[in-house]
Amino acid sequence: MPPVTNPNRTYSAAHFVLALDGADAGLLRSIEGGNARTDVMTYNINGGPAPTVRWRQLGKPKFEDIKIQAGMAASKPFFDWIADFMAGKATRHDGAIIAGDFYYKERARREFTAALIKEFTFPKLDANDKSPAFLTVALTVENVKFSTTTQGSGATVLDQKRMESQKAWKSCNFRFTLSGFEDSVRRVVKVDSFTVKQNIVEYHQGGILAPTKTPTTIDTPNLTFYVPEADAQPFIDHFTNDNAIAIKNDVKNKSALHGSITAIDNALKDVFEVSFLGCDIFSITPDRSDSTTEEIKLVKIELYVESMAFKWIQNPSPTTA
Repeated sequence: MPPVTNPNRTYSAAHFVLALDGADAGLLRSIEGGNARTDVMTYNINGGPAPTVRWRQLGKPKFEDIKIQAGMAASKPFFDWIADFMAGKATRHDGAIIAGDFYYKERARREFTAALIKEFTFPKLDANDKSPAFLTVALTVENVKFSTTTQGSGATVLDQKRMESQKAWKSCNFRFTLSGFEDSVRRVVKVDSFTVKQNIVEYHQGGILAPTKTPTTIDTPNLTFYVPEADAQPFIDHFTNDNAIAIKNDVKNKSALHGSITAIDNALKDVFEVSFLGCDIFSITPDRSDSTTEEIKLVKIELYVESMAFKWIQNPSPTTA
């Protein structure tokens, strides 16, 4: 049996770090995708009565999107990249995802080039859920290179302080605002998860094996939140009197709403903010009435949104309290 000091021993990869352009961009919770593959093309040749001859060759390489999930242990470069994406800026980064072993030493590295953010998923928020919340980002890349470091590079990929800040934001810690409804949104109970998507077009050109990936339009999702029925009347009045039923022909008289969702860490400090502009209510749905339940009756309110923005405020406090 080989000694435990064997440099080629297997390891459990439970620690991951994101690097962007050579700079540390923070700790990751999970990684998915990034596989390389290619299509196999088959050619049939039949020159007469002889049996058909087939030969095959490999096509152009394809690299799957990389989906990463990050908590509050991510750093400013990562959050700035999200802010650029939400602002419609096609910022490309070369980077790497580094896997560390039990001793936090680098053991494997997955390098990528010309990466663009394709999707940004904001998690579901619930005032009754005390589990940590994580942001999910999908990256589209033009090339991926995977390498393992059996001897270990000797570099420490993270420390205990960063591990503690990973779970510094819980799903129950948030603040929701909506213009004109400041008092009514103080008791927002839940906010559904939403995903901002950017369409990617592959541009094939001669002399280059892999296609160039180009961003196009950004699809901004609808926003759904829930308030107690006792706080729903102002939303119903706004929807009934100003919008859906009494539609005004003069568009200038209709003022769009705006608001924000602010993430708050365990020390009750603001970490980042997602603001939404040019929105209005298009649906109000009360909960099902049931005499057998004792839960507070909620009202589901849906907003259409024209644009969103992301603002990083500060690093979270390194505490798990």
